[in-house]
Amino acid sequence: MKCARSSTVRLALGLLAIAAVGVPGTAQTLRRGRDWGIPFPGRTGPLNAITDVSGVAVGHVTLIEGEGKLVPGKGPIRTGVTAILPRPRGNWDPVFAATFNQNGNGDMTGINWIKESGFLEGPILLTGTHSVGTVRDAAIQWQLKHGRQFVFTYPIVAETFDFLNDANGEHVKPTHAFDALDRAAPGPVVEGAVGGGTGMGCNGFKGGIGTASRALTMAQAPYTVGVLVQCNYGGDLRILGVPIRPEINGLGTCTMLSQPLSRSWTSRIPSCPASGGGVADNSDVADHEGRGSIIVIVATDAPLLPHQLERIARRVSLGMGRLGSFAGNSSGDLFLAFSTANSGAAKPDGTPALTMLPNERIDPLFQATIEATEEAVVNAMLAAQTMTGVDGIRVFNLPGDRVVAALKKYNRMK
Repeated sequence: MKCARSSTVRLALGLLAIAAVGVPGTAQTLRRGRDWGIPFPGRTGPLNAITDVSGVAVGHVTLIEGEGKLVPGKGPIRTGVTAILPRPRGNWDPVFAATFNQNGNGDMTGINWIKESGFLEGPILLTGTHSVGTVRDAAIQWQLKHGRQFVFTYPIVAETFDFLNDANGEHVKPTHAFDALDRAAPGPVVEGAVGGGTGMGCNGFKGGIGTASRALTMAQAPYTVGVLVQCNYGGDLRILGVPIRPEINGLGTCTMLSQPLSRSWTSRIPSCPASGGGVADNSDVADHEGRGSIIVIVATDAPLLPHQLERIARRVSLGMGRLGSFAGNSSGDLFLAFSTANSGAAKPDGTPALTMLPNERIDPLFQATIEATEEAVVNAMLAAQTMTGVDGIRVFNLPGDRVVAALKKYNRMK
């Protein structure tokens, strides 16, 4: 493994403006789906991000260090933490929430109390599979440090398996979770291979963090639905119904090193061709993709109660189906939805007065969730630059120009 100090890059990335440039491993210069002209349905919020829901904030810490063969405990490192604050910093008022597991081969801590109480207390954090415990414990200490008072609490920490990372190396430390939480801010959300999404692949290409939103004009009040994903799952990849994977050859996952690699389950990953590209045929879901997962967080300012938010969370599955996901046996497809409405609903005294959107008016929110989920995943893949990780495994970014060509071929774009 090459770990010379001169070639080492360790990045701690906060919530940066989309226009920022010059930071390796981020996606600030890459275009999002709508920038490419992809005609996703629906009207977005101003940022087309989960932070279009007022009060919601997002921050990242990204860790990238070393290259070459896996040296357990040392690297290469391709991991990080993403933090989501449901309410403005310092506002500890719980929000109504609900969860849904499309396939449960994954972990999201704290959800038993959400299911029992209907409330989400505190922040949400996303990271790699084997960093959940560290991040969870750090979330408790961060909340205490910032003035939240509780007898006990159950932090929400969700994961996907960062296969480009020395996943057993415990490289995420409490300070990284603290930094991600401290950096969380409203405004544009950095997407791609950042934060918890750093070491992820998605649908045969590079994956990571993506977001999108929908602004709804409904009778009596306008509402916003925002979605943030950490995508690392394997699927056929369809965009607006078009089979994208068969249309983009030469970018299949490969390794720059010779087999055998350090982990037995990577034995079928082929060597990269001398041309510098990827495997010619990337149309089939490879074995290693079955270990991937996706976390989807849905935020809304619509006044929904927990049972309605569970219905919202279930609609994420329909958005995933549009993308060609089949929620494989080894995939953790875990979804959480929360509403920032009904402030004060969790106060222990008195009888809180609640508002609720009638079920007869909830359909536009279902549709918005489905649409924003599809777009958020595509945004994540377009933003995530090609990355070479542990054992020289190289995963290529989804090229926007070739996606556009495929959409035009199938008459989805002019």
